[in-house]
Amino acid sequence: MSAILNPIPPAPEAKPAAVPAPEKPQRTWLWAVLSLVVVGLAAAAWRSNSATQEKTSVVPVKTTQVTAGNLETVIRISGQTSSREYVNITVPRLNSPEGNRPMILQRLTASGVMVKKGDILVQIDGQSMADHIDDVTSTVLQSEADIRKRKAEQEVEWENLQQNVRLAKAQLDKSRADAKAAEVRTGIDQELLKLQVEENEAAYNELQSELKLKQQSQASEMKILDYTRERHTRHRDRHKKDLERFTIHASMDGLAVVQTVWRGGEFQQIGDGDTVTPGQLIVKVVNPKSMQVEATINQAESGQFRLGQTANITLDAFPGLTLKGKVYSIGAIAVAGFRQTAFLRSIPVRVAIEGSDPRLIPDLSAGANVLVEQTDNATLVPLGALRTEDGKQVAYVKQGQEFVRREVKLANRNEITGAVASGLKSGDEVALNYEVAAVITK
Repeated sequence: MSAILNPIPPAPEAKPAAVPAPEKPQRTWLWAVLSLVVVGLAAAAWRSNSATQEKTSVVPVKTTQVTAGNLETVIRISGQTSSREYVNITVPRLNSPEGNRPMILQRLTASGVMVKKGDILVQIDGQSMADHIDDVTSTVLQSEADIRKRKAEQEVEWENLQQNVRLAKAQLDKSRADAKAAEVRTGIDQELLKLQVEENEAAYNELQSELKLKQQSQASEMKILDYTRERHTRHRDRHKKDLERFTIHASMDGLAVVQTVWRGGEFQQIGDGDTVTPGQLIVKVVNPKSMQVEATINQAESGQFRLGQTANITLDAFPGLTLKGKVYSIGAIAVAGFRQTAFLRSIPVRVAIEGSDPRLIPDLSAGANVLVEQTDNATLVPLGALRTEDGKQVAYVKQGQEFVRREVKLANRNEITGAVASGLKSGDEVALNYEVAAVITK
């Protein structure tokens, strides 16, 4: 109640805090914008200046000079070396009935050695044949002994036969003498004497005929024995001749090259103790001073080759060795190579090597650059400096700081150089990177 009578006065309202006066806004964003504008203007000015410099600068162009000289057209062929003068040493073919049997090499010359005419190159084991010759010789001697024995027996038989003939003749003469005295005999005795004469005459004539037949029989028998002896003698002589051929001598001076055979999955040289067959090539004797390159060319290129064309010959085994040569043989008929399609044909070409070198041996892989055509005193330009535009060959010729486009005609060319017929002269400087030169061409 007291509260009502004495009301509490309301609390005084709090005064709001004084708000600070707003500061003036900073202008940093304006500076950032100004900086970006300045940078953009500077970049644009730099690009404009660079473009101006590019337009006013001279672009570097690779150039080459037109020269004067001889244009050579060369075709490279590849093949292997061989000798033009050589002798093949083969296993002899025997004359005896067992002439196709294999033989064993007892001695074989080393490959790559120089041999002289008459040196022993090959020695074939002939012991079994020598034993066989001894057996056949014994047969020949036995045949000769049989002939002598039979000849003596025939002489005895012939003498006995002649003795019988002489005895029959004597009996015939006696019976004829008795028949002359038949007048004093009786009729029966006369008939008996007459029959005796006829009987003795018939016996004598029979022995005469037998004598001729015996002579022919003995002659035929001796011929058979002679033929038998001759057969054995020839058999022995054939073996003797074969045995002599088992030792093979060099027929010329040269380099011995032992051949290879496929054995054990690889090619190996023939050596002592190997089994060989008649007719097999085992050694070549070559003249190293008369060598050649055996190669083939495509039939499409054959028209460019002529006898006597010069060539530079290189060997793969000796890169620094270069030899001179000449084409001396060109095949007349194109032939198919091994494992080639039927319509692909090649023509054999032989290039004779001039001179000699100790490193030059047969069966080396070799190449020959054959000069098939030559143009003398020509104006030469690299083909890399020419291009075809609108069906014409052109070159960009340097004049001062600029390049002038010119039409060029070629009289001849090879793989890298052309002989100029018109459009260029010796001493002209032409562009190689013509794409760049075309930009600044008049």
